[in-house]
Amino acid sequence: MADRVTVIGWDGSPLTPAARSALLAATLVAGAAHHLALPEVPDDAEHIRLGSIDLAARRIAGHRGSAVVLADGDPGFFGVVRTLRAPEHGLEVEVVPAVSAVAAAFARAGMPWDDAQVVVAQRRTLRRAVNVCRAHTKVAVLTSPGAGPAELALLLEGVHRTFVICEELGTEREQVTVLTSDKVSDHVWRDPNVVIVIGGTGTRGAQGAPIPAAAGWLLGADPARRSAARGWALPTEEYGVTLDEGESTWLRAAQLARIGARTGDLVWDIGSGSGAVAAEAARFGAAVIAVDEEEGACASTAAAARRAGVQLQVVQGRAPHVLERLPEPDVVRIGGGGLDVVTACADRRPERIVTHAATRDEAEAVSAALDEGGYTVECALLQSVGLDTGDWSERERAVVFLVAGQRPDSAP
Repeated sequence: MADRVTVIGWDGSPLTPAARSALLAATLVAGAAHHLALPEVPDDAEHIRLGSIDLAARRIAGHRGSAVVLADGDPGFFGVVRTLRAPEHGLEVEVVPAVSAVAAAFARAGMPWDDAQVVVAQRRTLRRAVNVCRAHTKVAVLTSPGAGPAELALLLEGVHRTFVICEELGTEREQVTVLTSDKVSDHVWRDPNVVIVIGGTGTRGAQGAPIPAAAGWLLGADPARRSAARGWALPTEEYGVTLDEGESTWLRAAQLARIGARTGDLVWDIGSGSGAVAAEAARFGAAVIAVDEEEGACASTAAAARRAGVQLQVVQGRAPHVLERLPEPDVVRIGGGGLDVVTACADRRPERIVTHAATRDEAEAVSAALDEGGYTVECALLQSVGLDTGDWSERERAVVFLVAGQRPDSAP
């Protein structure tokens, strides 16, 4: 019975001596069609075309002899090694890596990639991959059939990005194409490919000064470098504008806790006002679309995003009509608009809807609308009093109802 498998990464370059030696001794070789066509693969070995990695692992575990799995690039980087190492297969895995497709793509583009987000786009994860591209200025996307460059570009409608599309890396048919996102869906792209999605507003510090590019210490975008401010639900003075009662520090803290923004989410902030909630949700890594009918509010929201060093999309328009053309949200925060907006958002079935009300009657009406829309509703009366610690006098007072609805089928 095989209890050991050698996994060989291939990036189009000649195989290493260790890889050649393992292949020469192999009695079973698994891989894609172009791997099994390599001249080093023994003709007398059992050949397995890789489809389901889990199924191949079970066949390898039952094989008597020496097994080899061929994979593109570094098989430990979003590759087959994770599945082969699953405890139920009982396999001991030895890896002979090659240059990963992501590293090769950035090399072809002549760009560093320690500050990039890396995501896998499949049919079931495509929307979340697109949301990462909305929220970050440099993303490498490992694509798959049906979730390729064209699909990424179509779902990014309204957000300008530049695509570096690397097709069939390491082969004679390798090609690198640079296009703006609005042109990508006009082409047919060959698999396999890697897409580097870049662009967006440059990262700036709290005073609007650009943060210089520098060697980092953490793979991927470092949240600590986005803004000079530490924490969240930041004090009013961080935004340089006057915030209304619906944007008070402690209400924002409660709203953000209920929003629960995370990487891969799309958050709608309807009635964004100053942009404080939108910017802070984006600081958690979520993609954010901020909506407001007032031109001044849209400008303020864009300024809040620049100060926080985050990416978000600002849409000027009146809800609920403007919401019809927006992509599906995971979470919605409603800063204003009335019951029509609450009902329209509930009809889109996001996981959570978070809003506030100034009076109990308003809170009851919103709660009823959410309950009718199929949401489990919670409501809390929040009162906060800011104090001057010099003489302990009252600086500001806010009293508001926090209303949050969660779709029952999305509860943790």
